[in-house]
Amino acid sequence: MLLSAASRGITVTQPEAVTVSEGQDATIECKTDPKISGWGLAWYQQKPGETPKLIIYQLIQSGTPSRFSGSGSNSDFTLTISGVQTEDAAHYYCQSFHLIKSGTKTSVSQSHSD
Repeated sequence: MLLSAASRGITVTQPEAVTVSEGQDATIECKTDPKISGWGLAWYQQKPGETPKLIIYQLIQSGTPSRFSGSGSNSDFTLTISGVQTEDAAHYYCQSFHLIKSGTKTSVSQSHSD
């Protein structure tokens, strides 16, 4: 079974392809520039003739089988598929994105004029 992989965005690298037998575990590594801090990663799965589907965005997405898992931090990330099934043959994209930390709530009070 062939699992192809690609990268999108700046300073993101992945292997072009990973070959694995059904039932084995598959790992796809994604590396980003170590000089960049505060970046996170998303993983997409694209099957032939379909649009890419978000499977992991920091955490596994609803509807994604539990055999898919993402790990890593800083500049090294890994997508693991435990016990690969035939329907997992697809193109997997990693996307590096800047993490938005907790925001600041701003309240505006009405001014009371006499």
